[in-house]
Amino acid sequence: MSALKGAAIFGQSGGPTSVINASAAGVIQEALKQENITAVYGMAHGIKGALTENFYDMSKEDAYELDLLRTTPSSALGSVRYKLKHFNEDETDYKKLLEVFKKYNIRYFFYNGGNDSMDTCNKVSKYMQQSGYEMRVMGVPKTIDNDLFGTDHCPGYGSAAKYIATSTMEVYQDARVYDKGMITILEVMGRNAGWLTAATALAAYKGAGPDLIYLPEVDFDIDDFLAKAEAIFKKNGNCIVAVSEGIKDKNGKYISEYGSDLAQQKDAFGHSQLGGLAATLANIVKQRTGAKTRGIEFSLLQRCAAHCASLTDVNESYLSGQMAVKYAVEGKTDYMVGFEREAGAEYKCNIKLLPLSEVANTEKKIPLEWIKKDSSGLTQDFIDYALPLIQGDSRPPMENGLPRFAKLKKVLAAK
Repeated sequence: MSALKGAAIFGQSGGPTSVINASAAGVIQEALKQENITAVYGMAHGIKGALTENFYDMSKEDAYELDLLRTTPSSALGSVRYKLKHFNEDETDYKKLLEVFKKYNIRYFFYNGGNDSMDTCNKVSKYMQQSGYEMRVMGVPKTIDNDLFGTDHCPGYGSAAKYIATSTMEVYQDARVYDKGMITILEVMGRNAGWLTAATALAAYKGAGPDLIYLPEVDFDIDDFLAKAEAIFKKNGNCIVAVSEGIKDKNGKYISEYGSDLAQQKDAFGHSQLGGLAATLANIVKQRTGAKTRGIEFSLLQRCAAHCASLTDVNESYLSGQMAVKYAVEGKTDYMVGFEREAGAEYKCNIKLLPLSEVANTEKKIPLEWIKKDSSGLTQDFIDYALPLIQGDSRPPMENGLPRFAKLKKVLAAK
């Protein structure tokens, strides 16, 4: 394929992670090196920035600040939850994108996100092909949920898993100090896939984790849960339970709906807003057992804890962005960068390319054989899978005892 000369544009979408900016650094720094890439733009708030011509000239940023992106949490360029309608239904957004791309001679499009973001990436790619506009489109994976199809794991997951496992071990110590014990409910993110909640099993592997773990892959039986929690509490004087926010009963009703109306609220993609599950279950348990209870929701902390990031995750996140650019310049398009784990005792992952049409809107869940038969925990297979992903320590440089994060100038591109 012949060389394609033109500008590159990069955007971040969906929920942030502690390492999404490492991928941004990989894309931006590699793109700035490429001879065939004439300019590098960063979208303000994802695809919305492209639609409104609100994007930054990344060549104006200080090199040191771009380096600091590797250890800066959240989405430095701003994120968005915006669903593009299919162009067969409504071409309005696509016509605007094509107009903007032509105006700035944008020939490289990189989009960093999860399932819904890969859907956006796929739609943009297919429309540009249909329109005869030569453009190379690459998806850069990101999601703490670890549910993107086809890749061994997703950048963002290892760091979130490390934080969740570490915090669970710390709560374990704190929850056992009094002569009168309690039942503690830990609520972890995860709508349809339980990868994050499963990370609490790493704490159990170290002898300081939950007694019970419940994932959305299996129907939640509240009566069975209450019986088990009460029995453990009576036997040990304490009980810790980890639950995914998205657990449902056999009728498909979110358990969080039992005591909250948050699930009635929907985002742009039609997803229910979940939360309050830990408090709901803690109240139910207290009524049933009379025990002291506490509900703890990890909430946003699990996705922004750069101080507890996995070095493996940071390095792989940067690599995924870097390789997306290299493959695009070589002529690849319509793919997402993924990871393929080599067999063997020593952990090693190689980069592979996955067609966007296969990745978009397809969720990868925890294999049922990795969930214990009584649906209350994880097997050794999960431990063996997850442990390599949390290895190594990464944290921002410190100034006056506090982290120094990247401070981008965000110079708007000339119109």
